Amino acid sequence: MQGNFQDQVLAQLYVLDFDDRAYHIAEQLVGSIDDDGYLRRELSAIVDDLAFSQNIQTTAEELEKVLLAIQTLDPPGIGARSLQECLLIQLDRKEQKRESVVTARRILKNHFDEFSKKHYEKIAKDLNLDSDGIKKAIDEILKLNPRPGNTASQGQRSIEHIIPDFLISNNDGVLELTLNARNAPEMKISRDYREMLDHYSKDKKNSKANKEAIQFVKQKLDSAKWFIDALKQRQHTLYHTMHTIMEYQYEYFLEGDIRKLKKMVLRDIAEKINMDISTVSRVANSKYVQTHFGTFLLKSFFSEGLSTESGEEVSSKEVKQILTDCIGAENKRKPLTDDALTKILNEKGYNIARRTVAKYREMLDIPVARLRKEL
Repeated sequence: MQGNFQDQVLAQLYVLDFDDRAYHIAEQLVGSIDDDGYLRRELSAIVDDLAFSQNIQTTAEELEKVLLAIQTLDPPGIGARSLQECLLIQLDRKEQKRESVVTARRILKNHFDEFSKKHYEKIAKDLNLDSDGIKKAIDEILKLNPRPGNTASQGQRSIEHIIPDFLISNNDGVLELTLNARNAPEMKISRDYREMLDHYSKDKKNSKANKEAIQFVKQKLDSAKWFIDALKQRQHTLYHTMHTIMEYQYEYFLEGDIRKLKKMVLRDIAEKINMDISTVSRVANSKYVQTHFGTFLLKSFFSEGLSTESGEEVSSKEVKQILTDCIGAENKRKPLTDDALTKILNEKGYNIARRTVAKYREMLDIPVARLRKEL
């Protein structure tokens, strides 16, 4: 993905009217931009790179001039060295006479720390803004893209499709599992090699060349047989592992109801199929299954468990879904704290501690209540 993203930026360099030296420096800078669109390497380190790889003697100051030119290219915010710089670059492209844009720039330039912590009341007080003025400025900032590299690669991502390794179909309440054809290719040994071996074997000449030819063909046939057997064993391992997962989570795969997803760890499946945990892990981390309710990476079905008041074990995925739903429906002016979320889950019958709620919230990439607050 990164190569495609860099190519899009490199293709725009012609508009900057660089000479050869500046162009080579720009190429090095663009090559150092990460997938999010940021230049996170120190300019002094890139100075060393240019000296060693291209024998170009330069300075951080010269690199900065070239970088500032790159930052005028699309997508807006490209080549920024920090989130603050990224957002400011994007604001500079907006209509500068608009009051909300002017205020937004003042906030990002002089009150970025308070903004990142959502201390909007303090910002409003410092800038002597009323509630409408601070809201419009904050809205202006929230429309900006904190990861400009994603914008440039969206077209590439939109044409990427996951090809499932397994297919589960629900036929009137009976689940059927099949391997995708790409994981179960029909392979057989070429008849040409068998005929070749028969030809040399029937040849009555007992020459050294004839013996070597027979030995060569036999080795090729043995290698082909070994490869086909290994492939069949791999297919068996894949099918056996997925079939065991399907049986373990049968109720879930029937309906796709996450509440039916039972606690399941790698050891549970490894013990049932009598294989190493590492084998199950490799399958779970790289294979996808297509169901009537979606396509999923196998590892998404594995999770630790919790118990309810009745002693029933449930998957942590079920708890995470409840957390997601609660936070999605919360009043953003008064977002739910971890204590409040813990209380909700306890009232629903889930025995869970506040620290576990905080851990699950972080795993879901959901910030703390203070950072979810909106005006």
